[in-house]
Amino acid sequence: MATQTPTPGNAAIPRVSIIPATTLILPGGVDSNSPAIWNITEGAPELAVMTSTDGVPRLSVGPALNRLGAAQDVVISSHPGNGVWMEAVVVDDAGTWYGHYHNENPAVVCGRPERAVARIGSARSFDQGRTWEDLGVVLEAATDSIACDSPNRYVIGGVGDLSVMLNAAKTDLYIFFSQYQRQVTAQGVAVARLVWANRDRPTGRVTVWTDDAWLPSRINRMPAEDVYGMTRRIWREYPVGTPLQPTKLAWHDGDGKVDAFWGPAVHWNESIERYVMLLNRAKDESYGQAGIYVSFAPSLEDPRLWTVPQQVMSGGRWYPQVMGLTTGTGTDKSAGATARLFLGGRSDWVINFFR
Repeated sequence: MATQTPTPGNAAIPRVSIIPATTLILPGGVDSNSPAIWNITEGAPELAVMTSTDGVPRLSVGPALNRLGAAQDVVISSHPGNGVWMEAVVVDDAGTWYGHYHNENPAVVCGRPERAVARIGSARSFDQGRTWEDLGVVLEAATDSIACDSPNRYVIGGVGDLSVMLNAAKTDLYIFFSQYQRQVTAQGVAVARLVWANRDRPTGRVTVWTDDAWLPSRINRMPAEDVYGMTRRIWREYPVGTPLQPTKLAWHDGDGKVDAFWGPAVHWNESIERYVMLLNRAKDESYGQAGIYVSFAPSLEDPRLWTVPQQVMSGGRWYPQVMGLTTGTGTDKSAGATARLFLGGRSDWVINFFR
């Protein structure tokens, strides 16, 4: 059993324990966060889980987390191109699904099409996740921030690997995302915000938490190349977010050593009445895993409230994620005192939360 110990002098920080449990594997293969949504089908609750691997999102449904059917491909109209990983879904009061995806594009601008540059987009579904309409890119990094000479095996720039949470008042959607720009001060997990009323037209309406303020994007009319090496004369420039925790050893500098947090997964925990963020901590340029970490916050509105991440597991696989167990409400966004802990779509543990 692994236990997170509160920081000395701050007994208000909750505690976490991890206990081995019977193995549970999500269908379809997993290489990202996997959103879960409850629906009512023919009068009975039905759980839907989206998994993504190799840039293809899929949908599984069933009466419970341990009784999901086979994963089926979904259709994305006006596809943004290349790989899409649907990492987060929020359902509005009318039943429309709003997904937020990690989109990887080849780094052609660097002459390295075998490496990726990530960005974040939004999509919506009117049929419970089976078909999606792309709503466009909501966050991306400047092309000149790509680390073209990076030894990273996968991603050499951009933003992605995300999680979202709608606040309790349903006024704002908070996007927690990973920044992979060349500059070390821009690397780590940052936060953006979208007014929920703008969910059907999100492009250009996201603000980013930068130096203790929410800053909007701006239109840049100076010519610049995109990741495909094409010249854009008018393009949208997004602020660089201030990381919740600074990166200590940088990605992309070629020394092989990294100390950076990435891949947040956020949920509201009813038992401890806190938002909980699970994180990966990388130790090398190939995303080698130093461990799984947890951070807490009493609200979403002020990113400065997140506690310093504490280790709950050494090593482990990518994409740590909590899944709540209460029928009808337990998802990747809502859990109680006891939940399942998934790493890369596989759960071998129960995770417990204590005040």
